[in-house]
Amino acid sequence: MPTYQYACNACGHEFELVQSFTEDAIRICPECQGEVRKVYSNVGVVFKGSGFYKTDSRTNSPAPAKVETAKPAPTPTPSAD
Repeated sequence: MPTYQYACNACGHEFELVQSFTEDAIRICPECQGEVRKVYSNVGVVFKGSGFYKTDSRTNSPAPAKVETAKPAPTPTPSAD
């Protein structure tokens, strides 16, 4: 569950609260009963590109078998008969 930051508009009290996505946002300060607002901040870490998820390094099928190509037979040299 995500952690949300709140700040009171009246007394300036800042606090964090763990809430599910479906819960309503808090509206009342637990310190002074004033109105609060959500505080948004930058994300600390951003994962970009492939390779960061468990499914990126897996394949659903086994690795393809290595196919060896046959070398061409040497061309016979003409005999001087």
